[in-house]
Amino acid sequence: MQTLKVAIAGFGGVGRATAELLLQRRDRYRQVYGVDVRLVAVCGSRAGLADANGLQAGQLAALQPGLTGPAFIAASGASVLIEAGPSDFRSGGPGLAYLREALAAGQDCIVISKGALVHSGPQLRELARASGAMLKLSGAAAAALPTLDLLQHSLAGCQVLAVEGILNATTNYLLDAMRTQGLGFDAALREAQAGGFAEADTRNDTEGWDTACKLLLLANFGLGADLTMEDVDVEGIHAVTAQRIDSWAKQGLVPRLVGRLERVNGTLRASVGIKTYPLSDPFAQVNGKNKAIRLSSDAMGETIAIGCGVEPLATAAAALKDLEHILQARAARPALSKDHPA
Repeated sequence: MQTLKVAIAGFGGVGRATAELLLQRRDRYRQVYGVDVRLVAVCGSRAGLADANGLQAGQLAALQPGLTGPAFIAASGASVLIEAGPSDFRSGGPGLAYLREALAAGQDCIVISKGALVHSGPQLRELARASGAMLKLSGAAAAALPTLDLLQHSLAGCQVLAVEGILNATTNYLLDAMRTQGLGFDAALREAQAGGFAEADTRNDTEGWDTACKLLLLANFGLGADLTMEDVDVEGIHAVTAQRIDSWAKQGLVPRLVGRLERVNGTLRASVGIKTYPLSDPFAQVNGKNKAIRLSSDAMGETIAIGCGVEPLATAAAALKDLEHILQARAARPALSKDHPA
């Protein structure tokens, strides 16, 4: 049996959930792929833990100060990096340094945070191409909702004409609360924060930046584009008032914050903003914290997916879906495998 060593950089709620789920699935990896997957290192911003023989679940509560950074991950001997740190699309940090070093060294990378991919996507793709490393990002592109899978696999060979997505659960929850409970924006936000459905600082969500980041990942990694944030027209939900909600309701319309990609005269256009839908449209029924994507293609017509999962488990599962894709790809090219005998 071969071994595959995995490291996780970024050990907040999502990183911990990913580590726990990976350890729970080790028997599956042995049975399905004949691979002993070992979690050999984890680290947050200030502390970490490493064991070449594989960490166990009981060890993850006691990280050691000072064990962190790209050099720490490199020294672990991991051949797959899962990057799950905080996301800053304006600087790419802190994940960018980890990903640059890992991809340049030929480590396969599974990316959960969006920042580095939005900030330096072309550079990271080129590093992966040059080294032969695989770069996977299901967890960054709407997590449990299968967005990139649809573009890269389900519609392979088709020309995608348009993409439309409800990609942010927080804003969808807020708009639904305003619509169904008659709340203003501020009251709906307070309710969401009290219920744990929204972060203390929701500006990236409510101003549309999180949706724009995910839209860029779909454009650049799913459709082969090379767009930047400057190419996206971004509008959030702050301008939505109770009066506007009431007016739309009288017309039988439901508002959603939507990211959209559309081909116009051969050019891919990207935008984020409020769009209203009649009750007969599937997007009008995407309630609460659900997300959705609608793809229009030349040969397969319209494809819609709607999904939701409990966080952070759903995002962890999306990342480990990518791990299974890596295991499948490695099994298909054993002569080029980086795995080592157990």
